[in-house]
Parts: sequence; C-alpha cells; structure tokens
Amino acid sequence: MKLDILAIGAHPDDVELGCGGVIAKEVANGKRVGIIDLTRGELGTRGTAEIRDVEANNAAKILGVDFRVNMGFADSFFINDKEHQLKIIKMIRKYQPDIVLCNAIDDRHIDHGKGSKLVSDACFLSGLIKIETNNGEDKQDPWRPKQVYHYIQWKNSEPDLAVDISGFIDKKMASVLAYKTQFYDSNSKEPETPISSKNFTDSIIYRARDLGRLVGVEHAEGFTVERHVAVDSLFDIK
Repeated sequence: MKLDILAIGAHPDDVELGCGGVIAKEVANGKRVGIIDLTRGELGTRGTAEIRDVEANNAAKILGVDFRVNMGFADSFFINDKEHQLKIIKMIRKYQPDIVLCNAIDDRHIDHGKGSKLVSDACFLSGLIKIETNNGEDKQDPWRPKQVYHYIQWKNSEPDLAVDISGFIDKKMASVLAYKTQFYDSNSKEPETPISSKNFTDSIIYRARDLGRLVGVEHAEGFTVERHVAVDSLFDIK
C-alpha cells in the first residue's frame, strides 16, 4: 500500500491532537493516510492499554484512515537505537509515504521528543541502499519521504507553517474525544491529569482558532519543518 501521508505518534491520541484536522481534510481530498502508534500508552494514569486500543481504533474510523497499527514499544522507556530504527524503517519502506507527520521536537512528555527524533532518523536512514530490510520473504527497496513535518503538542511551539483545517475541526474533536478515558468527563472517578481538564479540551479548539486567526482562516494546525519549505510561486501562499 503506497501512502500519501503516514502520521506517527508516541502514544494513541498524539496524532489526533496534533494533526487530526489535517488527516481528516486529506482523507476527504482522497489521499491515502495511515497511522502508526509507537506505544500503547500503557503507563497513562487513566484507563488501560486495552481500553486505549479500542479508543484508538474508534478514532481511526472517525478520521477514515486506511489503517492504524501499533508498534508495541515500551511506553516512556523506548529509545532511539538501531533496533527501534530498523522497525520504523521497515514500516516506512512498506508504505512508502510521501509525507511523514510526527511528534513535536520538544515537549512536556519525554516520549514526544524521543519519538520525534526516532522517526526523523528512521526517515533518513530508510533511504540508504546499504541498509537491508525484508518484508516477509521479499527484500524491501529504500524509501525516503519527501517531507517530515512535526506537529505541535503541549508546548506552544512556533510553527513554521500552518495548514487550514476550516470545516474539519468537528471531526478532529470527535477523534480526540473518542479517547473517553483520557479527556474531560465530569462523571469520571479517575485521577486528574494535565490533559483531563475542561480547559485542556477547550484549548484544542481555541488554539486552532487562534492560529487560524493569525493566518486568515477559521481554524489551522501548525507544524515545524526540518528544511526550508519551497513554493512554485509567491501566489501559492495564502
């Protein structure tokens, strides 16, 4: 399966929070999109890994992606080493995405920065012909995505580009709130966390609206880049 976009997150719900609007929009535009979660979020304060599995699948259905898989890396303890890199390289070569979306480079949760660097390194290494991987019995061809973009998470990182998601904020929110154990619920008896408050849930919308305000649209999602963004014409810029 050749993908247009592969979105990767350290935990189930990272992708929805960081780039759920972009995913929903590109799926509606006919693009092929897949999601990979590095961990099951098993160390999360609220809920269980098994519940998160169900929630993640429900969120994927809402977004309409072609597939979602979980790498089963150790929550909070995975590292950026050869073993983990090779596992990600195999996925990149299998799905051959043109664009990879991944975690924020620096963020509150240590897995976000680690996941960001792991995926970025794997995207580069995946293009090296002397690194050999196999998909079953078949040798995989090298593949390097054209672009790696890092979505913005807890910290208010300054975006290098903003993508108009006007008309898709409701679908983004529906995919986020599919994680019923993780976010605001006035009836929940679970311990409070930084993302379980009503303020956090509200912030998903007002941050998208504020970035949209800055670029002249209703809602937007921001990304940081690893190299300069180029356009064919100045008139391509909104």
